[in-house]
Amino acid sequence: MGGRLSLNNHKVGCSERCEASQREACKRQRTSTSLWDDQPRLIPSLPDEISIQILARLPRISHFNAKLVSRSWKAAVTGAEIYKLRKEFGTTEEWLYVLTKIDGNKLLWYALDPVSQIWQRLPLMPNVVADEGMRWGLSGFRFWNMVGSSIIADAIRGLLGRKHVLDQIPFCGCAIGAVDGCLYVLGGFSRALVMNNVWRYNPIVNAWSEVTPMSIGRAYCKTGVLNNKLYVVGGVTRGRGALSPLQSAEVFDPCSGTWSEIPSMPFSKAQVLPTAFLADLLKPIATGMTPYRGKIYVPQSLYCWPFFVDVGGEVYDPETNSWNEMPIGMGEGWPARQAGTKLSVIVDEELYALDPSTSLDSARIKVYDQQDDAWKLIEGDIPIHDLTDSESPYLLAGFLGKLHVITKDTSNNILVMQADRRNIFASASSTSSASLGESLRAFSETVPVSSENLWRVIASRNAGSAELVSCQILNI
Repeated sequence: MGGRLSLNNHKVGCSERCEASQREACKRQRTSTSLWDDQPRLIPSLPDEISIQILARLPRISHFNAKLVSRSWKAAVTGAEIYKLRKEFGTTEEWLYVLTKIDGNKLLWYALDPVSQIWQRLPLMPNVVADEGMRWGLSGFRFWNMVGSSIIADAIRGLLGRKHVLDQIPFCGCAIGAVDGCLYVLGGFSRALVMNNVWRYNPIVNAWSEVTPMSIGRAYCKTGVLNNKLYVVGGVTRGRGALSPLQSAEVFDPCSGTWSEIPSMPFSKAQVLPTAFLADLLKPIATGMTPYRGKIYVPQSLYCWPFFVDVGGEVYDPETNSWNEMPIGMGEGWPARQAGTKLSVIVDEELYALDPSTSLDSARIKVYDQQDDAWKLIEGDIPIHDLTDSESPYLLAGFLGKLHVITKDTSNNILVMQADRRNIFASASSTSSASLGESLRAFSETVPVSSENLWRVIASRNAGSAELVSCQILNI
């Protein structure tokens, strides 16, 4: 009995002492923080010039905690000077940014540090609001079927006949780009509105902001970066009572924050259709965009959903400010994924694309040989789950000097797969274009290649029902 009383008394006393201790700790923490913030230098006893150089060498994954040290550290880590020093010191880091879509219209961004293999979720984008003047009517659905994926078309057809249909169409069709260390989300449809809005994500301050809009509302346009400028071509916009394809192009300068028009794509192949009926039926669409060796390459197709016909493509030369026809072999052999879109990536100045047509559960990588004007097959299958219900069953990315494929497995995990044999791609970039195909064949004959030893998963995370949309690389 006495023991219990003593124990209860002990608990009360302990509780009081703990509360007092916590109060003292909080007081000391406030005092310590105040004193730290009042320090005239980032690191006591060190000049700020030395301290900022130390902070510039911290891994980016440590910046989240560094911001919590003090207000002065937060200001330093989110300032421009530290990132200029990172470039000078060669301590910049490449992170992978993956855009996913859930519940039809909610966009979620994830950032992956490939070194620590830690994922970070980005803040949500601001609410998408489009100008009422860009609203288009039900007749716009006629052309949507030509430009969207089958999933989007089916979703819209399912909305037909419902009340207030125009307010129920989910956000989709935005384009993604990355330039000058920031992510950009451009245009798209929102509740049946064609938008010209542009949103920018700054990883330094971890926040989104709206920047100068494009000159015209675009959805499903293509983007690429050349000479530190963001190029946008094609897409669809509101026409007279319906959606119409765009031939126009424009370029964004992140330094001045302004858009400038460049010559429109000629779509020369669409101008020579034999009859007016075919010209009205088959609509020219830009199906991809890749900056390659100082020029912008845009593959093109003629669409009449669900059918599309490849018609090669066109090349923009910024030096002459003009368009020319794409090399025949490049345009005709460019692998196409779902809905005819053509995805590619540059690794070590070589152009790679993924050919998904080999089987339902695997794909192959092709590399373009400029000398032979042909796409060469690289041996070894890529294990890709058959996601026929997905708009983007896979994504391509080039970082850390290697080719990567991002896809989902049967357990709804996002997998980041890296080409494990760098000498395959090194052989492609180090040899002359004339011997590119021969070197690839020679390597495949001497080294047994399989999906197990060619590709390895470097990171994964569960994505649930989220679909892959796009990915970008930021090096800061």
